Parts: sequence; C-alpha cells; structure tokens
Amino acid sequence: MVRAKAAEEPAEPTKFEQLRAKYEWLDHVVRAGVRYTERHGDHYAAAITYFSVLALFPLILVSVAALGYVLFLQPDLLDQLKAGISANAPAGLDALVNPIVDNAIESRGTIGVIGLLGALYTGIGWMSNLREALSEQWGQPPTAPPIVKKTLFDLLTLIGLGTAMVGSFAITGLVFGFTGTILEFVGLSEQGWAKFLLGLFGVLLGLAANWLIFLWVIARLPREHATLRSAAKAAVLGAIGFEVLKQVMTVYLASVTESPTGQIIGPFIGLMVFAFFTSRFILFVTAWAATSKENEQEEAVEVPGPAVIHSEVTVRSGPAAGTAAGLVGAGAIAGVLGFGLLRGRRRD
Repeated sequence: MVRAKAAEEPAEPTKFEQLRAKYEWLDHVVRAGVRYTERHGDHYAAAITYFSVLALFPLILVSVAALGYVLFLQPDLLDQLKAGISANAPAGLDALVNPIVDNAIESRGTIGVIGLLGALYTGIGWMSNLREALSEQWGQPPTAPPIVKKTLFDLLTLIGLGTAMVGSFAITGLVFGFTGTILEFVGLSEQGWAKFLLGLFGVLLGLAANWLIFLWVIARLPREHATLRSAAKAAVLGAIGFEVLKQVMTVYLASVTESPTGQIIGPFIGLMVFAFFTSRFILFVTAWAATSKENEQEEAVEVPGPAVIHSEVTVRSGPAAGTAAGLVGAGAIAGVLGFGLLRGRRRD
C-alpha cells in the first residue's frame, strides 16, 4: 500500500520548471521557442534567406544599368574611371576590364530590364514566403486568394517594406557616419557631451523606426491582422534586437573587407548570414507575440446536450431470418427420417 501511494504522488518539479513558474518572462521565452520550432521557423527562415540572396543578383544588374546610364551621360567621369583602372589594375588587365565597361554602357537598357524583372520575381517570392511564415507562427489556416490580387498586394507591400528598411539603415548610417560633420557644422565638434547626445539621439531614432517596422510586420503583414497590443510589446524586443544585428553587421563587414579576398566574398557571405539571422529573429519575435497571455486563452468547449434514447421496433410480415432457417432445417431432417421409415416398410 505504501508503494502504491508513493507511485501515485506527482514528481517533484525540476529546477528549470521552478524558474519558469517564478519568472513569467522565462516561461514566455520557452513558449515562444516551442511555437517557433513546432511551426517550422528554421525552414521558413531558410526559404526567406534563399530569396534574399537570389534577389541580390538582379539588384546587381539594376545597379550596373544605373551606373551605365550615369557614365553615358557623363563622359568625363567615364574617362576618369578608365584612367583609374589602367593605373591601378595589373599590367594587361585594363585591356580586359575597359571593354567590359563599354559593353555594360551599351547594353544598359537590356541589363536594366532583365534586372528589374528578376528583382520583381525574387522580391514577390521573398514577400510571399515571409507572409506565409508569419501566418504560420500565428497559427492562421492557409488560404488561396486570387493570384492577381495576391501578387499586386505582395508587390505593394514589398515596396513599402523596402522603403522603410532603407530609411532605417539610412538613419543609422547618417547619424553614426556624419556625427563629426554635423557637430562641426553647428560648432560643437570639441564638446564630448554633444557627441554623446547626438549618438544617443541617433540610437533612439533608429529604435523608433525599427519599432514601427516590426509593429507593421508582426500585426499587419500576416494573412489575417493580429492584435496591436501584443504586437506592440513584441515590436520593442524586435527593435532592440534588430539594432544590435545592424551594429554587428557593420562591425563584421568592416573586419572582413580589410583583405582583398574579403572585399570580394565578404559582403556576399555577410548578407547571407545577416538575412538568415534576421529572418529567424523576425519569426521568433512573431512567435513571442503569438504566445502572449491574451493570445493563448483557451477556447470554451461546448457541453454536449443530454443523450436521447429511442426504442426501435421492427415489424415483419413473416418469420425472421433465423426462424426461417431453423424451420427449413427441421423440415429437411423430418423428410429424411420419413423417407427412411417408408423404405423400411416397403422391404417388410
């Protein structure tokens, strides 16, 4: 009896379970991580990263076409570029590079059209995967809207999100890159407190821009709009984390582009790493918003009605199947016995 009672007693909670019960934020992190894993967060992040890297090549073509138009409209700048290539490139390499520049200028229109079409395709694919990933974290059922409406909406959303992202990076780059110029313009370049306040203002301005971006992405980008209350809280975490990612990315690019080899492959690897971690972070922040207390309320289960018992009466005009089979069997036995008795009498 003692062993049976001991077996029925619940197991003692582990130290980690005790910490989860004590700290609500830790329990929230665990719930968000579980949802991120169960909703295939890494798979969606990989798909978003694929389209992010794939979109790089059409953007390069668009940049080459834009540069071709600039050089075509400014022949003096083209001459300076060729002179710089001839002066800095190894012997004989200028004869190979300069014709490539001339061909790029001549084919600027074709390169631009191909780049724009490729950027349009990869951009819509990127936005579609991001929307599906966010909707999956919210647990929204998949839908199939009209293809024209879906494509147009994804395109407009891509333009809006791209503009907001460029603005966020521009704010960070302008404030931190031109701090000395700005202070020198206002006559406070030698004041330490002015540098500190300007840097703090840039950080706060970048955080505000990031918060607005994450609020819109978390609450309005999924197929069905989510609650702004939980999205606003999660957007604070997203704004801070994204600002940290941008700073880490800036330091990484500055470190890998010091060598000639790093200048070639460093930006591509950096973009891939940054896109993957940013995608994972966005989905985790969305999972954080989806696992908030106000979004995890259990739905009330409907109580079934009382059971109703109906008596079933079947009326048949003849005997049942079992009775009929019994009668047939009895008649066959009686016939066999009667035939045997009749044959015996004839013999007598």
